Formats: sequence, structure tokens, C-alpha cells
Amino acid sequence: MTALKGKAYLQRKLGLKRIRVLTRYDYYDQHLSYIDLGKLIPKQLSAKYNSVLGWCTTSVDSLADRLTVAGFDGGDIDFTEIYRCNNPDILFDSAILSALIGSCSFIYIADAGTRNCPHMQVIDGANATGILDPTTGLLTEGYAVLSRDADTDAVTMDAYFLPGETQIDDFVANTHTVYRTKAPAPLLVPIIYRPDARRPFGHSRISRACMNLTNQARAIITRADVTAEFYSYPQRYVLGLSDDAEFDGDKATISSFLAFGKDEDRDRPQVGQFNQQSMTPHLDQLNAIASAFCGETGLTLNDLGFEKDNPSSADAIKASHESLRLQAKKAQRCFGTGFLNAGYLAACVWDDTAYDRIYAVSHSSVKWSPIFEPDASQLSGVGDAVGKINTAIPGYFDKCSLEYLTGIKAADGNEQ
Repeated sequence: MTALKGKAYLQRKLGLKRIRVLTRYDYYDQHLSYIDLGKLIPKQLSAKYNSVLGWCTTSVDSLADRLTVAGFDGGDIDFTEIYRCNNPDILFDSAILSALIGSCSFIYIADAGTRNCPHMQVIDGANATGILDPTTGLLTEGYAVLSRDADTDAVTMDAYFLPGETQIDDFVANTHTVYRTKAPAPLLVPIIYRPDARRPFGHSRISRACMNLTNQARAIITRADVTAEFYSYPQRYVLGLSDDAEFDGDKATISSFLAFGKDEDRDRPQVGQFNQQSMTPHLDQLNAIASAFCGETGLTLNDLGFEKDNPSSADAIKASHESLRLQAKKAQRCFGTGFLNAGYLAACVWDDTAYDRIYAVSHSSVKWSPIFEPDASQLSGVGDAVGKINTAIPGYFDKCSLEYLTGIKAADGNEQ
């Protein structure tokens, strides 16, 4: 057995990763800091028009909204019943959204106590960490902050997770509680987005490129807002105005007519106007940044609010989002393993039995709703194809496979 790192090590590790995750949440929640545009635009003016942009929010939500767990298939463990006891509509969506933002989230499984089913709770990546077993996707030990002080952000309750044991410290009540179960792994399960050998805890949907492009776009919008002031009220100038002449700059700014009389020498001032600034360069630059952002996230310009030619059919919409579809398929594979692991440990706690993970999980799978819901024409095409294939190979398509293709349950179908 590998030597344990210890609670203090995991606390330090969480402190280092917490900043990174909170930065991603700032971009998702649009709590973005002020951008200094340099000496060309005064700080007071740029601060007045400091812009906020929701591109990172759109990139996360556009993928999260397409990932819907429809149920579970196969195996001897009733995963559906376990998750039904824990409000699955909220649990799945919360875990997926948090994992897309921070690269991973965690499902904390608490002892059932007086309840009939173990309690499952989602903890974001800024409040939990652990040592990952890359073979199973489970932790060998974990640490999580269960609550923080609302004013100081200080930890008021945390938990240290070991196989078969959970140690909870309440710093307000000054108590130390140990819960023991027969679960063969810590009751803190990671839900990871796009893991690899170098970064086993995955990658955030809000990448460094997304944050950089968002900052550039915010600077462009701020400059455009400042330019709009001069675009709305062109700057004028007066040459040869005598020192004792009365001149109201505010009235000159908003007035469409300026009147100047001759002085005692019968001279009159010359009035001119600077060239009106154009918004076109700013809009063109913003469009270029938006195109780069779409290439990074698999979105289209229509998703970011730029009106382009709309696709003519559902197939054209799917084709324009091919990169997003592939990213969603990858996310389904990653998240499916995490949800099965969490359900497996919850079953161990519920039945007070150390089930073998291979037999409990290997024959089970997560059912997902279609990434793109089919329209009427697609349903007609699917029906024709299924009829021809079942004629050639009887029974090749059944109710379950059709539900996977269309997302529509049969009228007399039973939930798995």
C-alpha cells in the first residue's frame, strides 16, 4: 500500500490549486477586474466604461446544457435508485458544471445515519482535493472543506477521507468525529473533465486562451465605448477667438449651431471640426477576436451573439457544431466513470458491504440524452433507416437503442 501523504499535505495542495479554480469562477461569474488600457485613454474614463463580457459563461453553459444523464444500464447495482434519493436533476448538473469550470468537482458521500440512502453532495474544486488512483479514478486519500465563514472565508469544518474512514473536524464546536464504513476507497469521488497522463485532474473549459481572448475583447469594447462619445458628439475647434470672448464649451458640445460676432477690429474666429471617429475598426477587431474564441471552444459566432447566416436545417446546425459535439462525447465518457464510481461507493455504504469495483462497475454504463435533439425530418430518416436495417438483420435495433438515438422513451418503456 502506498504511503499516505497526510492531511497537512493535502491542505497545502488545496491552497495552491484554490487560486486557479477561483480565477476560473471569476470569469464564469463575470467578476472581472479592471483592465488598464494604458496612457492613451485616461484611467478615469476607461474605468467609467469598464466592460464585462460573458463569453466564458457561454462556452461553459453551451456544453453543460447538452450533457444530460438519462439513467443507467446493466450491472447488479441499482444506480438509478441511489441517485434518485439524492435529487439527481440538481446533483448531476451541479457536478458537471463545476467540473467544466474548475477541471474537476467532487461528490462527497456521507453516512446514511437515520436515512435509508447515503447522502451525496457536490463540492467544487476550490474546496476539495486528493491523491488520485489513475487506474480506477478513485482517490487513495482526500481532503475537503465542508463549510467556511461567510465573512472571513476561514474554514469552519473540514474532512479527511481514507479508505473506510472519514474524519470530520468542526472548528466552531471544537469536535472531531470519525465515521467508519466498509467502503474500500475514500468517500470523496472526483468528477474530472478531460484528464490526461500529465494532468490527471483534467483541464478547465475556461482555458488560458479563453481568458486572454476575453480580456482582449473587453478592452476593445471599452475603447469602442470611449470612441462612441466622440462619435456621437464630434469635436470642434475655434481659431482666433479673442481672450475676452465668452465661450461655453458645454453648449458648444451639444449645440448644432454656433454664433460668433466680429471683434472691434472687425475680425472673426474660424470654426472647424475634427474628422468624426469611426466605430468600424473596433467592430472588425471584436469580430476577429470572437472568431478566435469560437475556434478555441467549438462555438459559432451566432452563439456569441454575432448575427450570421442561420443554418437551414438541424443537420446544418449539427455540422456547424461538430467540434462541440466531439467535446461533448469526450465529456460524457469522462463524467460517466466518475458517476459510476460515486454510485459504487454509495452502494457500499448503503449495504455496508465492500463490493468489488470490477464486478460492480464494469458491466454498468451511464445513459446520456442525445447531444442534439432530432427534429421531425431526422426522426423520419431514423425510422426509415431502422426499418431497413431490422429487415436485413432482425432485432438489430430495439427500444433502448432507439431511445439512445432519439432521446424519446417508448410509451410503455420501463426506466432502468
